[in-house]
Amino acid sequence: MADTDTALGAPAERREGRDKVTGAARYAAEHTVSGRVHAWPVAAAIASGSVRTIDAGEALRLPGVLTVLTHENAPRLADPDDPTLAVLQNSRIPHRGWPVALVVAETLEAARSGAAAVRVEYAARDHDVTLTENHPGAYVPDEANGGYPAQREQGDSEGTFTSAAVSVDADYRVPPLHNHPMEPHAATARWDDGRLVVHDSSQGATVVRATLAALFRLPEDRVTVMSEHVGGGFGSKGTPRPHVVLAAMAARQTGRPVTVALPRRLLPALVGHRAPTLHRLRLGATEQGSLTSLRHEVTTHTSRIKEFVEQAAVPARIMYAAPNSRTGHRVVPLDVPSPSWMRAPGEAPGMYALESAMDELATALGMDPVELRIANEPDTEPDSGKPFSSRHLVECLREGARRFDWSRRDPRPGTRSAGPLLLGSGVAAAMYPVLIQPSTATAEARPDGTFVARVNATDIGTGARTVLAQVAADALGVPLERVRTAIGNSDLPSASLAGGSSGTASWGWAVHEACTRLRAALTEHTGPLPEPGLTESADTQGSADADSDYSRYAFGAHFAEVSVDTVTGEVRVRRLLGVYAAGHILNARTARSQFIGGMTMGLGMALTEGSTMDAAFGDFTEADLAAYHVPAHADVPAVEAHWIDEDDPHLNPMGSKGIGEIGIVGTAAAIGNAVHHATGVRYRELPLTPDRVLAGLP
Repeated sequence: MADTDTALGAPAERREGRDKVTGAARYAAEHTVSGRVHAWPVAAAIASGSVRTIDAGEALRLPGVLTVLTHENAPRLADPDDPTLAVLQNSRIPHRGWPVALVVAETLEAARSGAAAVRVEYAARDHDVTLTENHPGAYVPDEANGGYPAQREQGDSEGTFTSAAVSVDADYRVPPLHNHPMEPHAATARWDDGRLVVHDSSQGATVVRATLAALFRLPEDRVTVMSEHVGGGFGSKGTPRPHVVLAAMAARQTGRPVTVALPRRLLPALVGHRAPTLHRLRLGATEQGSLTSLRHEVTTHTSRIKEFVEQAAVPARIMYAAPNSRTGHRVVPLDVPSPSWMRAPGEAPGMYALESAMDELATALGMDPVELRIANEPDTEPDSGKPFSSRHLVECLREGARRFDWSRRDPRPGTRSAGPLLLGSGVAAAMYPVLIQPSTATAEARPDGTFVARVNATDIGTGARTVLAQVAADALGVPLERVRTAIGNSDLPSASLAGGSSGTASWGWAVHEACTRLRAALTEHTGPLPEPGLTESADTQGSADADSDYSRYAFGAHFAEVSVDTVTGEVRVRRLLGVYAAGHILNARTARSQFIGGMTMGLGMALTEGSTMDAAFGDFTEADLAAYHVPAHADVPAVEAHWIDEDDPHLNPMGSKGIGEIGIVGTAAAIGNAVHHATGVRYRELPLTPDRVLAGLP
């Protein structure tokens, strides 16, 4: 883990850092194009039904209001592949918060006032927004998110569970969770002589361009989408969202550049959320702790217009050696906003339930929970039988236990206290798949001795500019300061989105290949470079997305120490430690930041973050940051992130695995297990808020 002197792996400072802290960086809503106007959406006030009448007369009489778009006068779009983008196309209302109008005005304040003046009469229908385990509408889908089979079964999981010497049968609940990036979803759109130009807060400008071109029936080369700086996304900006479509529609209608920045209270309704998941875990084991049966069954919800199934049972197919297993998903269509990706979709809630159940099994066995996990380490991937390209989970557990001083832990729950505080510690494992998508890139050598790598990557706060420059410098064999990167524009070589912890692996592969070709071309070149420079390109289609003979995952171990206040029920995390095995770490500085950021998000999942669906109104109650509580600085304790360097030749030219999401995966379970160790009480529903904890204490 030591810092190196080479470009790749060194703790290089982020290149855009100064621009961000000084305000020089411009985000999607901050592009003040001449003549720009603003738009504000009008959200549906019912959960199911249709618009009967809509009256924009009062709004249009307000000073500064230019127009009001509704389903009666908005531009007609081509049918989208994603139904959530078919905004203002008909009178149907699939859920509360669906856009029924868009007010365009000279100023943001006028647009907001105009939206409040629009009068809508609805034809409401009865709605159902409540997820239950035995909901009559539940069904088994063909597949879960990511293309995973909805169900998998090996051996006789039921019979071996019934006959197991020791067993655990427990239910766990994870509530709806919301992405809430610091920069809300926003876009500034303009039309220039039939060409659409958009600044969008997106995790992938290439797919936004393709989507807008299809919706507005344009050739893709007549659309440019720029996402130069993005203030977080966590999955919610992984695909185009309604705001960018509304901005483009309003710009076409008015002939003016238009900015649409969604109010934070509308984010839960319009940009996706982590769907609630109801888990049933059944583990059977021998008296020595070897798993004989593993069953993980998940029920979740989706919307009426788009199926999205959180793949929360999939991690159980990968983690532990169990000869008899059953994993499955059921989904219930409800009158709710469409769920979507949220950081570590599937893995975060699925591993919370699995790792909590493993802790319960360790308690039932009277076995150390670290040793229980090690005892069930598989030789090959349990689901496919493929060999792992690399798997150092045991080393992560051992190293984490050493750093955490785990051996001094008294395994008996409720034995440590300090006044009214009960103290405890817990552990959980983590995993995340290696995902790589095809991308293209170019590398240019300039006559002045500098180099430019171009790829339509998106930096959503992860330091992509910096790390890609390091990849390029390493492949070219030149100092880092001589390399510049151009990213965040759909006119650049097309690239995959920043999602699934796949960005650096995908873009870096293309950049590495282009730079390797350029280096070879420079070796053969004689004399000075021509004025335009020398350029090579790469396209990893067919290689980056080729099937692998190996099961490829990153792994990690999380350790947590907590205090539980017996008077107030408040849980405080005193220490948090993560140890990871994620291939070669490409930038020690940005990697540590990513790990710690994920762990902080996992802390929020465990203790503060949670949303409830109001059954009467069909609305998320915690719709803003006043009610939906994300961790603040005061909530984050001493957090440590370390890693074990892996030499894995089966990944990509850099030998790297994704690191953006694995930090969240095991954190919530480690904290929950620590709370059990502190109190002796097993809490199985997140978040562990003071009222919930206090009610469970004896």
